[in-house]
Amino acid sequence: MMTRLKRGDLYSLEDYAAIRSEFRDKVMDHKKIRRVPIGPNATLYFEDQLTMQYQIQEMLRIERIFEANAINDELETYNQLIPDGHNWKATFMLEYTNVEERQQALKKLLGIEKTIWVKIGDFEPVYPIANEDLERETEEKTSAVHFLRFEFTPKMVQKAKERAVISMGISHKYYHQAIDRLENPIRESLVSDFSDLN
Repeated sequence: MMTRLKRGDLYSLEDYAAIRSEFRDKVMDHKKIRRVPIGPNATLYFEDQLTMQYQIQEMLRIERIFEANAINDELETYNQLIPDGHNWKATFMLEYTNVEERQQALKKLLGIEKTIWVKIGDFEPVYPIANEDLERETEEKTSAVHFLRFEFTPKMVQKAKERAVISMGISHKYYHQAIDRLENPIRESLVSDFSDLN
């Protein structure tokens, strides 16, 4: 299970500058086993303590933040994206290299974030709670970025730990894609987000 980040977990600006390159390489390698493409234009980036520490460190560095209150504000914001032991938290991105194609897709794909699903074994698919921080969609178009929380029952968590098949997909009218089976090391990495059940 992930724990929330505290100020003591963060590097000072000076220390971070010294280790940034090495730390960044470590995080980029880690992110590869937290990334799940669903079809050609949609990707789930599953967040955890390490990916959020990197986000915070980069924000502190860019904004030159060193005051305690401002650091605590960053911690409060990003800690919400760390899994709680019974859920997964992900950044969902719609990715199109062609700007015009992207604009057209965002108009067509209204509500896509509500049609993303995760299925563990024979249980019913789990759909996410989306964009708890703010509304990311207008009447005309959706956003290219959404923040998602997938909540699982204790039985689902247990089955995932017992190596049940985990599948994912999107069932939007204009974007219908699925992954029949998550493979390791991605599967292993995501299951490690779950708490041990007593």
